Amino acid sequence: MEINDLTPAEARVWRAFPRGETVDFRTAADEDATAGRDWGPERTLRASVLRALLVTAPQEDGEISALRIAGARITGALDLTHAVLDRPVRMSHCYFTTRPELYGIQVPRLSLRGSVIPGLDLAGARVDGMVQLSDCRVRGRLMLAGTEIAGALHLARAELTGPDDSPALQLNQATIGDDLWAPELRAHGELRLTGATVSGSVDLSRARLTHAGRPALDAETLAVEGHLLLRHARVRGWIGLRAARITGRADLSYACLSNPGGPALRASSATLGELWLRRGPHPVRGTLNLRRAQLDVLFLEPEMVPDRVHVSGLVYTTLTPHEPAERRLPLLDRDADGYAPDAYEQLTAAYRRIGDDHAARRVQLAKQRRHRGTLSWYGRLWGHVQDAAVGYGFRPLRAAGWLLSLLAVGSVAFALDHPRPLKPDEAPPFHPVFYTLDLLLPVISFGQEPAFAPAGWHQTLAYVLVLTGWILATAVVAGVTRTVSRQ
Repeated sequence: MEINDLTPAEARVWRAFPRGETVDFRTAADEDATAGRDWGPERTLRASVLRALLVTAPQEDGEISALRIAGARITGALDLTHAVLDRPVRMSHCYFTTRPELYGIQVPRLSLRGSVIPGLDLAGARVDGMVQLSDCRVRGRLMLAGTEIAGALHLARAELTGPDDSPALQLNQATIGDDLWAPELRAHGELRLTGATVSGSVDLSRARLTHAGRPALDAETLAVEGHLLLRHARVRGWIGLRAARITGRADLSYACLSNPGGPALRASSATLGELWLRRGPHPVRGTLNLRRAQLDVLFLEPEMVPDRVHVSGLVYTTLTPHEPAERRLPLLDRDADGYAPDAYEQLTAAYRRIGDDHAARRVQLAKQRRHRGTLSWYGRLWGHVQDAAVGYGFRPLRAAGWLLSLLAVGSVAFALDHPRPLKPDEAPPFHPVFYTLDLLLPVISFGQEPAFAPAGWHQTLAYVLVLTGWILATAVVAGVTRTVSRQ
């Protein structure tokens, strides 16, 4: 392309390119690029000119060439498909009339910061440095599937709008050598990060993700060496972390997760260093799915637990903050999969690790009561007996209370009206307390019970005490056996 064929604006860029100089068409540093549709020819560049500049422009000895423009209106399709560029590209605060086609491009560094773009195809590209898309407004698909970025991907304060049912951002199978830096991102449509690998952290703090009833963030099998941060984020739709691997923490502190009637967070089979759900403006609205997830630390405040959860197979080492068992048990009671004994064992183990044996026993008692509901009628009946007698062995003093109460009733009753002796000449002196103990304790004899024969209401009371004693003894043995076996 000859320079004589260029407009004055294009000629400025052509002359600046060999020396890597910046051509800034803006009238103010804070100019809004959305007004670019009305910019005139004095700041309009043809995409075909930029393509020729990047592919065929001459070099100047001793200079490092680069395309650096700001505040331009770029018309036509910038098609650099499979182009191999050895110079950085920066087109910041520009207005693109047509989606740039950068599929499979190889470039040292790419920046479109603050630009307005009707979509961008950067799939399969290889960038040796960082990709800068902060403050961009993308009105179409942002495609980076399979892209290799040696540095960071910047999307801070960007606004992405996906067309119809298409994802707003496709980053699946991409590789990022540093951070995915996207605080205050605004996305209308799905963010697809399935199979992506991020060597640093993924920062979506204060992001606003909207895809009601559908995946707002689909990060299935995502691998992150640092943290996944969604602090103060607002998400309408569901977050998918199925089989994801996050070495650091998945931090949803102060986040607002809302997908009523469906899943809000799917982290089944995920491996996370830590999962933080704390101090949101309201509980999670939707289902919390942590089936088969493996966590070192689960930071879960009871106020954040939704009405429906899936925690079967969940494994964690530490549960924080420390709360009484009564505050933690609703998490297990709300399991949509029904009774999950392993969930109770996990919670019991967490309390025992910090030495809270009282809370551990409370969880085990709740487990037995929940298990009782799965039994046949006679199993439930026996369960109620054990619960009332000794709290399934976790409240042994209750047995002493029953024993003392029955002992008092029997002693008073038999003291007021002695049963007659079987052999008056051989019978020992009658003692109402020890006679009652003889009836209550099936394996201990004080010589009172075989020497006297109650009649009438005495006999009925004696039968009740004998039967109650056997039931109480059996319940104590069953409960103690259960308790000892768990030690």
